Amino acid sequence: MSTYLELANSIIVKNNNRVKSCDKSLTLIGTGRSAFVFRIESTTKAIKVFFPGFEHIAKEETEIYHVLKDITQFPSVYEQGRNYIVMDYIEGDTLFECLTNGTVITSGHIQEIDDALSLASDLGLNPSDIHLRNLLIASNGEIKLIDVARYRQTKDCKQWSNLKKAHLQLYRKRYFVKKIPKPFLNMLAFIYKKGLIPTYRL
Repeated sequence: MSTYLELANSIIVKNNNRVKSCDKSLTLIGTGRSAFVFRIESTTKAIKVFFPGFEHIAKEETEIYHVLKDITQFPSVYEQGRNYIVMDYIEGDTLFECLTNGTVITSGHIQEIDDALSLASDLGLNPSDIHLRNLLIASNGEIKLIDVARYRQTKDCKQWSNLKKAHLQLYRKRYFVKKIPKPFLNMLAFIYKKGLIPTYRL
């Protein structure tokens, strides 16, 4: 098999940050604001490759994962290069996918996420940018948290607090629909980012 560096270098990116081509052993499984994530065929690993101009995040995120290495809810990192990170591949659904496919998110799941974030805070980090797409329920039922590059920022991030409140005050109600259409959920996320949802009511 190719080395991780060779796999990272095989990825050709178009000007609009879309993958043009890559090694045949790579399967694109996610595209974020600053990176692509590929599953590496016949392994239990994934490689996160950062867009041109965002390569510096690879070092920052790897350092944070090393701080979190003893918290089981976070993936392990195996190698970091100039523009990539190799980490555990997590089989499962994000909380966003759970909401769109009707998988129930229990109070136990929320508590496990809360406990993991508290442990991260105890290590001197400031968990931030916590949203539905970087929280996962693995296929074995375990909770996993990814995308930790902003865990050192200093501003007070209310996203997780608001998600907890929404789960308690809305999602857990019997009348609340547990399967939400993806376009509607994307619209809610857009409105939330614009600050148009009065979170003080949650």
